[in-house]
Amino acid sequence: MSTPPTTLTLDHLVDTDRYPLADPDAPAARAVVDRARRELRTHGCTVLADFLRPPQRDALREECADLAPRAHFATETVNVYNIATDTPLPDGHPGRRTFRRGNAFVPRDRIPADALISRLHTDPDFQRFLATCFGLPRLHPLADPLAGLVLNVVEPGMDHPWHFDTNEFTVSMLTQEATDGGDFEYCPGIRSADDERFDDVRAVLDGHGGHLVHRLPLRPGDLQLFRGRYALHRVSPVRGTRARHSAIFAYSERPGVIGSVARTRQLFGRVLPAHLAAARRTVRGDTLLD
Repeated sequence: MSTPPTTLTLDHLVDTDRYPLADPDAPAARAVVDRARRELRTHGCTVLADFLRPPQRDALREECADLAPRAHFATETVNVYNIATDTPLPDGHPGRRTFRRGNAFVPRDRIPADALISRLHTDPDFQRFLATCFGLPRLHPLADPLAGLVLNVVEPGMDHPWHFDTNEFTVSMLTQEATDGGDFEYCPGIRSADDERFDDVRAVLDGHGGHLVHRLPLRPGDLQLFRGRYALHRVSPVRGTRARHSAIFAYSERPGVIGSVARTRQLFGRVLPAHLAAARRTVRGDTLLD
C-alpha cells in the first residue's frame, strides 16, 4: 500500500471551501450544520456530498482496496440485535429471525495510523464539526480497540443484513462502489431508547414494512452521518465483480463505550482484554435488548 505524505493536511483531504471544518462561524459552516441537524432530526441521517476533494478519492479507494485483504471474513447466522441466536425469546419476537451475514471488517488495529481514514477519524476539527452536526457538546471516538474505526468489505454475492448499531452515532464514507447492488437501506427512528417497537421491526423483516424503509444513494467521497442505534439498517446484496468498501468512523456521546464480547467475536473473530474488562463494567445509555 502506498503511504500518503505525512504533510497531507485536512485542507488537502476535505473540501474545506464547502465544508470549513476549522471555521465553525463561517456562513458555509453554519448552513451545513443547520441542514445536517434538520435532516438528522427528521430522517436520522444526512449526507454531505463531495466531502472529500476529487484528487483524494482515487487515493482513498486504492488505500482501502489494499487494506481489504486484512478483513476478517466469516459467514455466520445472526439476528438484527446481534445477540446469540439461541437467546430465549418469545414466539414471534423479531430476534428469533436469523440471517446469513457474509460481510467482513478490517479492524482498527489493522489500519495504519497514517492511513487517510485514520487521519480523518482522529482530526480534532473533524470531531468538533461532527459533534456540532449532531447537536452535542462533544463526541467521543468509540473506545473499542477493534470497532472504533473499521473498513467494511462486502464481496459480490454477500450483504450486510438488517441490524442495529452498538453506538448511537455512526459516520461513514463509501470508498468503493459495488458493480451493482450494495444499496444502503434504513428505517429511521424505528425504535427509541425506551421502546423497542418490536411490531415495526418484525414488519420490516417480514417484508410488510416497506413504508418504513428508506433507500439512500451514496457515492465515493460522500460523508454520511447516521443515528444507527435506533434505525434498523442494512446493505443490500452486492452483485457483479467489484466489492463494496466503506470506512466507518464510530463515535459515542459518552466516553468508554466498547462493544460486547459476543458481537465483537461475530465481527472480528476475536476479542481483546479490553472487551472482557468492559463486559464487567458496561457503559450504557439505554436498556435495549442489544
